[in-house]
Amino acid sequence: MQFTAQQIASLLNGTVEGDPSVAVNQLAKIEEGVSGSLSFLSNPKYEQYLYTTNASIVIVNNSLQLTGTVKATLIRVEDAYSAFSVLLDAYSSFRLNKTGIEEPNFVHPSAKIGRDVYIGAFAYIGPDVKVGDNCKIYPNTYVGDNVTPGNNVTLFAGVKVYFDCVLGDNVIIHSGAIIGSDGFGFAPTADGSYKKIAQIGNVILEDDVEVGSNTTIDRATMGSTIIRKGVKLDNLIQVAHNVEIGKNTVIAAQSGISGSTKIGERAVFGGRLVLPAI
Repeated sequence: MQFTAQQIASLLNGTVEGDPSVAVNQLAKIEEGVSGSLSFLSNPKYEQYLYTTNASIVIVNNSLQLTGTVKATLIRVEDAYSAFSVLLDAYSSFRLNKTGIEEPNFVHPSAKIGRDVYIGAFAYIGPDVKVGDNCKIYPNTYVGDNVTPGNNVTLFAGVKVYFDCVLGDNVIIHSGAIIGSDGFGFAPTADGSYKKIAQIGNVILEDDVEVGSNTTIDRATMGSTIIRKGVKLDNLIQVAHNVEIGKNTVIAAQSGISGSTKIGERAVFGGRLVLPAI
């Protein structure tokens, strides 16, 4: 889709400086701008590129004083960075605006599907699943028995959600993540071998949780592994059984959290972190 400078300025409450009819169909960094692209300038150290960029439209701050000739049409706004983030959100929503039910797929007769749901090809929706409104379930996704995704949940391609898990509203789970696989529970026996302990609990992801690609969250032995509201988990994280992560916590990639660990609210952890059981 193409948008003119005037249309973009109207969305951002900005003013056009240049040709209001010039159109763009892609986004680009200012130093990599090409004809037909839209960029922005907020950091002064990149101002040099404003005078050399081939971008058709550049969003700039109202306070910017030009020191040379600019080829691009400018859209002046109060805060260029914030304005560009609004456009990124709109662009992302447009790209991810999937609707309808693709074939083939399997939806169990006992499953309940909400309104305006997208189900991609080769998805599996098991018995007694309750999918909320405006959910997007991408191709090759597995949603096991009695899983309850809330409203506005997005499960990207290849996500696996095991039985009895609970997903709150606005949850996003990226490709390859596994929610509810067995916790690592084995009991030593007299002959030196190990007997598997059944993991009969579940995983609860509260509202606004985002889980990165190839992250795994184990189900509880009993009770629940709980990821509280607003938690953001990066790619390649292991969350073991019966862990509880407090709300609005952020954990970066390649972290491991041992069984039964409790993490408080608003914690921030870097990558390659291993938290032992507490």
